[in-house]
Amino acid sequence: MPRITVTGDDSVNAALNWQPPVVLLAQEGVADARRRAARALEEGRLYAGPDDAIPLYLAIRRLDPEDAVARKGLDQALDRLLERGERVLKTAEDRDEDAREAAQIAAVARAIDPDDEAVLAYLSRVDEVEQLTRLNLASERALNGGRLGEQGGGALAGFREVLKWKPGQARALQGVAAVESALIRRAEDAALAGDFDGARNWLAHAGKVRGGDEAITVVDARQRIEAIRTVRIAGLRESGVQDLQSPLGLKAAREKLAEVLRIAPPGDPVAADFRQRIELATHYGLFRPGQAFTDALGNGGRGPEMVIVPHGAFRMGADDNELGSADAEKPAHYVRFDRGFAMARNAVTVGEFRRFVQATSYRPRATRRGHSIVYDERSGNFVRRSGVDWQSDHSGAPAREDMPVLHVSVYDAEAYADWLTRQTGHGYRLPSEAEFEYALRAGVQGRYPWGNGVPPAKVENLTGGNDASPSGRHWNNAFVGYGDGYWGPAPVGSFRPNAWGLHDMGGNTSEWVADCWHASYRRAPADGAAWFNPGCRSRVVRGGSWASAPVQARAAWRSSSDSDMTNARVGFRVVRGI
Repeated sequence: MPRITVTGDDSVNAALNWQPPVVLLAQEGVADARRRAARALEEGRLYAGPDDAIPLYLAIRRLDPEDAVARKGLDQALDRLLERGERVLKTAEDRDEDAREAAQIAAVARAIDPDDEAVLAYLSRVDEVEQLTRLNLASERALNGGRLGEQGGGALAGFREVLKWKPGQARALQGVAAVESALIRRAEDAALAGDFDGARNWLAHAGKVRGGDEAITVVDARQRIEAIRTVRIAGLRESGVQDLQSPLGLKAAREKLAEVLRIAPPGDPVAADFRQRIELATHYGLFRPGQAFTDALGNGGRGPEMVIVPHGAFRMGADDNELGSADAEKPAHYVRFDRGFAMARNAVTVGEFRRFVQATSYRPRATRRGHSIVYDERSGNFVRRSGVDWQSDHSGAPAREDMPVLHVSVYDAEAYADWLTRQTGHGYRLPSEAEFEYALRAGVQGRYPWGNGVPPAKVENLTGGNDASPSGRHWNNAFVGYGDGYWGPAPVGSFRPNAWGLHDMGGNTSEWVADCWHASYRRAPADGAAWFNPGCRSRVVRGGSWASAPVQARAAWRSSSDSDMTNARVGFRVVRGI
């Protein structure tokens, strides 16, 4: 707090009584006393000691009241004294030592001639200075004691009283400025302690000290406090962002966000950004919805491209009146994902699966069994054929590397996901049935993944009435007027992605999910987790394929399959926790 130095004591508050110094003078020494007094007067030594002019002249007059020389000398000394007093009075209001000297001069002048008009006028001015000094001193003591008077009284009231009595009085103006500075210091101390409401209140008091427009000192202080606020918000945000780098840091980051929101002004962009980062970290860790990434594999290269699926909720299953729906798709129920997850942008390809097989010498089910189900162009049926495994396409011919892998069982799919987990250090797995349907719908609540009605052009690889096999066959049960140019699976990513950046969720190949088969959704998990019973043999396949009837292309469609089943229509994709 600014302090004003208070010196002296209450001797300033009253005119001092002056007693002339003792001068021992006999009649025979008068002439010498006259000479000494004249010399003292010439040298300006007026009253302090026994050899000064006024004490000597007074001593002479005590011996001879009619002494003309003493009377004239005393008049001259009084004139000189009052002149000096007037000079001292000019600074007496601001300097305590000058105020004391002015009071001393007044006492001396009163002792010389208390009825002289000049003396009386001087005494009046000294009395005014003493009262102003008394008020200033009391106000300065209040200021130094921290009694500023922002609520009335205190230092501010005293300084204002002085200025009311004598506008522009320098000492009081200094005192008012000191009160303002003290209030500003309190505001800044409050800001440094994080109490910006208190800082605002102290600044408001400071702004009223001088009256009228806000002083530049208060304006500058407001800017400094806003700078303190800005730095504190930025520091809390930076520290909170660092906290978010650790899964255990979310609580600490939220505590810092609460402090930021407490001190930040409405609409502060840094606070808004921090809140958004914590919201994202709550649901996505270090990722962002829609973000694509790949994980490094321990033996070199990268894993499948993954896309962050946003958190949220949806209505899973078929409504009671949905055309073509089955009891196994009911009851429709709400599922909520409190946290996002990463899903492969595409179904696992032959090339990706090959890398796994080569790295582990794993022997998939169809390889060990020696056969799988393929599409036979000659008969137009699906038939069992020997020598077909994961390296084969839908017809049993060698598959291209960018084709979705077929002829894999759910155990093969889980083995691939486990290998990715070991290679990357992150948890890969098959999607739950709820995750698959949530990602399939991608925010669309309709009969089909695209909504209701006929499929838009080139939306998915579906059974279209305009599609034809190599020998000219057409589907008996297909989407009328639709054609996608494929009879059999297409290379992954051949069709446009859905709203969440995922390809082929509703077509091309059906896909294994992690759940065991249940005949309905009664008692199904509401959090999107896989509904799994250890040892179950019947698993769930979701999503339409290149050979699915329109009713099987519905978003709610689900099918039961034996765990060892392999065929030309079912593949898989993986998900990863974040």
